[in-house]
Amino acid sequence: MESENPSNLLETRDLKKYFLVRKSLNPFSRSGRRYVKAVDGVTISIPRGKTVAIVGESGCGKTTLARTVAQLTPPTSGDIIFDGKQIGYGKTSLREIYKNIQIVFQDPDSSLDPKRTIEDTVGEPVRGLLGGGRRAVEERVARSLAAVGLSGEQGRRLPRQLSGGQKQRVAIARAIAPSPKLLILDEPTSALDASVQAQILRLLIELQTNFGLSYMLITHNIAVAQYLSDIVAVMYAGHVVEYGPTKRVLAAPRHPYTVTLMSAAPIANPWKRNLLNVEIKGEVPSSINPPPGCRFNPRCPYAEDVCTKVDPPLEEVIPGQFVACHFKEKTAGVFSGGTATTPPATKAA
Repeated sequence: MESENPSNLLETRDLKKYFLVRKSLNPFSRSGRRYVKAVDGVTISIPRGKTVAIVGESGCGKTTLARTVAQLTPPTSGDIIFDGKQIGYGKTSLREIYKNIQIVFQDPDSSLDPKRTIEDTVGEPVRGLLGGGRRAVEERVARSLAAVGLSGEQGRRLPRQLSGGQKQRVAIARAIAPSPKLLILDEPTSALDASVQAQILRLLIELQTNFGLSYMLITHNIAVAQYLSDIVAVMYAGHVVEYGPTKRVLAAPRHPYTVTLMSAAPIANPWKRNLLNVEIKGEVPSSINPPPGCRFNPRCPYAEDVCTKVDPPLEEVIPGQFVACHFKEKTAGVFSGGTATTPPATKAA
């Protein structure tokens, strides 16, 4: 299977990742089997040299989506098309995949070996994926460290001798060392101080420009998605409910859940406070037993009977912007220009 659009570096088609939950203590019993539907039919694409942000609250499946794309866990079903070719277990060697797809994890303290020097850490994927002599590896490590603003002297230190921001720079240097085409950024700044977050975000933009990288950004921070991404995909309970150009989606969201995320995001200007008075009640639905129909319907102020029976597909509302909602016309103008207003009286959630 090949990509239909050569401008896309990565495409997922109806990608699913389920985790088995056993009720029985007998591992061979097939009765009572249930599944956590962490990712349930996600179709997105990442254009070459662009950034796609996957946003949503904790538990929506965005990190599982990233780990599945990176082949850290095999998909249950669906297709992953990378650079025009289908990849996956039994289709492509993991070595070939990891040459081109690298991941930067949220917490550098847990992803760096405390007993290895920074040079050894950054050089490990180079030796394992690219091979080459000692001098070639050392030169590539030095270039990678310099690209993220670290010196050779810092490369001889251990992780405990670096600050949090420097550790994350090391994690980024390790990821870019094998010269991948796609970086998956899993909450790359959430463990850092605000001032350091800004430095790391600027660094990521600089690296993307210099090396022609594509990014999949996993974040719950709307401001980070707005600053770094070109396209945004909003996830809820394993589904993508809205997808499109970041500026357009965040300026005028059309799915009720996206409106809620935007209304909850802090605004620096005190004269432009969000005015949305609709409280989204209830809890995130169970991934084991999700509600029928639209998964957001128990919490949605617009929900009607059809929402409890039919799961709405992603449909294009304006060129490039897709929304999965039966009543997406009701959200037009609810959130515009950074300000949310109270929607018309509808069925209470």
